[in-house]
Amino acid sequence: MRPIFSIIIATLLFVVPVCAAEINVVTSGAFTAAYMELVPIYERETHNKVVTGFGPSMGTTINAIPVRLNRGESIDVVIMAAPALDQLIEEGKVRAGSRVELVRSLIGMAVKAGAPKPDISTVDALKRTLLTAKSIAYSDSASGVYLATVLFPRLGIWDQIKSKSRKIEADPVGGVVATGEVEIGFQQISELRPVKGIDIVGELPPGAQIVTVFAAGIPTTSKQPEAAKALIQWLSSPAAYAAIKKSGLEPAKSR
Repeated sequence: MRPIFSIIIATLLFVVPVCAAEINVVTSGAFTAAYMELVPIYERETHNKVVTGFGPSMGTTINAIPVRLNRGESIDVVIMAAPALDQLIEEGKVRAGSRVELVRSLIGMAVKAGAPKPDISTVDALKRTLLTAKSIAYSDSASGVYLATVLFPRLGIWDQIKSKSRKIEADPVGGVVATGEVEIGFQQISELRPVKGIDIVGELPPGAQIVTVFAAGIPTTSKQPEAAKALIQWLSSPAAYAAIKKSGLEPAKSR
């Protein structure tokens, strides 16, 4: 019986697969739509399991990526606005050699579905739209920081529109536009597209637009750095381009 028992044990050991890696990822909103389409494909191809969290690239909300890392969360991959990622690298919270640019993103404006679409085709038209709007919403992350600290002051209207402007923390700006709480809202186009109940008016015009690069990196808290690196390489490869473009983003390496 002993030889038979040994053969059975050997057979069982042969057929039981090696444990797949579990990769913990936290992604900011701009990359979410593409990411959610891509992750199931990656899991099927590699048999690794991807556990996903969501949070803005900056800010002080409980789910913001810098806040998560400050409290020591074990995260294998972060996907966020490149300037915020660079800051985390400088602080020693993300491995310097792990940074990979994934996509380029543009800011757009939305209104409630069916509402009139204001003119934002030029900087002057955008300025008039901002001044006449009853209420304005922007995010607490990369696009909103740019609008509130750079663009609106540069247009010379921030003091006039500040009282009717609302920063939306940790939630899609499109949500408050869809309910009619706010007349116009600004966010990365890839974050506006999935929201039901809104119409996207268009991109900010030349002279007002800013291209935000979103990149991935491996935090120093990662328990699966090699698996994390493989996932990042796949997300930046041509295999991901179709989903990225469909979400309203441009692959960083496609030029």
